[in-house]
Amino acid sequence: MDRIEENEFADTVTAALASLFPADPPRFLARTPHGYHDRPTIERDLAAGGFTAAPRITTRPERSRAASPEVPAIAFCQGTPLRNEIEARAAGRIGEATDRASDAIARRFGKGEVDGKIQAHVVAVEK
Repeated sequence: MDRIEENEFADTVTAALASLFPADPPRFLARTPHGYHDRPTIERDLAAGGFTAAPRITTRPERSRAASPEVPAIAFCQGTPLRNEIEARAAGRIGEATDRASDAIARRFGKGEVDGKIQAHVVAVEK
């Protein structure tokens, strides 16, 4: 993945949950999977792992589409380890967190079908 700012739904959900839990915002999405995106770091890690050939790193911008804002909100808040972070902060508020995320997505992308940018680095290297 690339940094969270390049992944619009994930970034929107993260900001929405920070407003719900300002003292201790859930940062799963920003930390993992979007936290490992720095190309020089990836290259150093591969070299440290014994890869001698230079990696080919291609950045792929794509689009993510969903039938409604609720779909990505449910996917992120209830279908990833982000759910554990939400429940650790406020057991029983997963529905409220999902609604907050859905509302934020709707404000940014509309109330019907939604379309947001996603972006990832594809890394290929030979040993």
